[in-house]
Amino acid sequence: MYIVPEPIEVKAIEKYKLYIKFENGEEKILDMGQDINEKFYAKLKDYEYFKDVKISKTGITIEWKNGEDIAPENLYYNSETIKNR
Repeated sequence: MYIVPEPIEVKAIEKYKLYIKFENGEEKILDMGQDINEKFYAKLKDYEYFKDVKISKTGITIEWKNGEDIAPENLYYNSETIKNR
């Protein structure tokens, strides 16, 4: 199990990219361009749906209304840092 900072803010910034701010002050960009080709993420191809991303009810990751989510460690480690703490 990985222990990673929790996201406190998320928003879609352009097609299939997300801006994420974490509780430790880091700001990152996650490019989901490749992921949306996976069956689990198929609905995210609809950009209006993609933009409706939010912090999960548990607060440990992000999610969309039909249950698509990203493992917390993938959310943190697979995103590119744009601002350190």
